[in-house]
Amino acid sequence: MLKRFLAITAAVALGYLLAHLAGSRLGAPTWWPDRDRDRSVRYFRDVVQLVHEDYVDESKSKYDDLTRTALEGMVNQLDPHSEFLDAEEFADIEDELKNEISGIGIQVEQRSGRIVVITPIAGTPAERAGIRRGDRLLKVDGKALENMTLDKTVKLLRGDPGSTVTVTMERPPQSQPLDFALKRERIRLDSVRNPALLPGGIGYLQVTQFSERTGEEFTRTLAGLERQDLRALILDLRNNPGGLLEAAIEVCDSFFDRGQLIVYTQGRAPDSRENYYSDGMHPRRSYPVAVLVNGGTASAAEIVAGALKDTQRAVVVGELTFGKGSVQSVIELQKGEGLRLTTARYYTPSGITIHEHGIAPQIEIAISPDDEAKLRLQQSRTDLLAPAEFADRFGFQPITDRQLQAACEVLAGVLALGEGQP
Repeated sequence: MLKRFLAITAAVALGYLLAHLAGSRLGAPTWWPDRDRDRSVRYFRDVVQLVHEDYVDESKSKYDDLTRTALEGMVNQLDPHSEFLDAEEFADIEDELKNEISGIGIQVEQRSGRIVVITPIAGTPAERAGIRRGDRLLKVDGKALENMTLDKTVKLLRGDPGSTVTVTMERPPQSQPLDFALKRERIRLDSVRNPALLPGGIGYLQVTQFSERTGEEFTRTLAGLERQDLRALILDLRNNPGGLLEAAIEVCDSFFDRGQLIVYTQGRAPDSRENYYSDGMHPRRSYPVAVLVNGGTASAAEIVAGALKDTQRAVVVGELTFGKGSVQSVIELQKGEGLRLTTARYYTPSGITIHEHGIAPQIEIAISPDDEAKLRLQQSRTDLLAPAEFADRFGFQPITDRQLQAACEVLAGVLALGEGQP
């Protein structure tokens, strides 16, 4: 009798368990919250095993290779900024954070299946060769980039210092491809460049990227300008592709009072909002500020422009910025590999999203691609100040920077009126 009772009890228990596993009318069990995930993992495992056992080329169907390929495809299809990182790529992240890379010096983005130049980095082989924002990368060393992921393209462009790489570019509206033979360099950039005191006590400085050293460089350079009787400031963020959030906050902090909200991030969960405030550990700065931006101003540079505009601390001059307002978290995985995953979006203090919208200037001054290329060249070759010498070297007379000129006029007007802010 006891055996029969135990057998019936076991059968009922097994039937109850199977009904739960099959998704029967008994409903999903509360004790198995990851049921959908586990079902998908089993399905993935079965497919990997099928390919491993039956694919015709055994060398291409090893478990590790199949798993990594699947991970790359899964993450890379999420958005242009998320990616699976092998051990070498994950190690390169440290160099990026320090602003040290070995390559040709371009920031690229994947758009509609194409690899597009966001901006050539100031003072690098790419900029010196004349590569421009908006150029489309077609080939690297003669290899077509069809169906090429962003991270694999970057890997092709990087290499040992002194080695040569040939890149083939398409430059709309030209139909003829352009070839550039470039020698790779070890690129460690000073992210704060070209400080100057312009007529009328208007200071100028350019921030080319936000790295670990940017905050310190910016504070030191700004203090040097202030010792020269600075009355107003132009902060040039044109063609700045971004970088570290912490560096952007350090730059903004120089102009905010203690406890002011600079930026906040919001992830998927309602309680994931994170606010970033200024510490105000600096003398109060009330002089007027203008920020120069264009379509190459992205990410952390947009945080600075957006925060200063949103709080009416500065006037923004130039063109609509790029519109990359997402946060990428770098997560270490097994075997030295990693994941760069979009986990949140940036918002200005008043709640305006940057992502896919950009920061609109209050004073819009458009510049043609040709003039922009000339201005970038002028900025990078401050050693050639004489117009005749410059024209002899580059084939054109230095042109007027109309965006910079407009910023100077705005600040001069504010100073003339005796106002403290633009």
